[in-house]
Amino acid sequence: MEVKDSNGNLLAEGDSVTITKDLKVKGMAQALKRGTVVKNIRLTSSPAEIEGKAAGSLLVIKTEFVKKA
Repeated sequence: MEVKDSNGNLLAEGDSVTITKDLKVKGMAQALKRGTVVKNIRLTSSPAEIEGKAAGSLLVIKTEFVKKA
């Protein structure tokens, strides 16, 4: 299974990605800002989603909103 970012670059376990768009997150007081770096990502069973820690929380982020750092 290939997981690709918004630019078509392949993503792997442990990569760092940058968020390309301000994202509102349920349960968080503020949105994740564009340019936020999410380090040490994990791949999920879905090729359209990754897991990573941002703003102190473990989040599932759609790959269409990230680019490889």
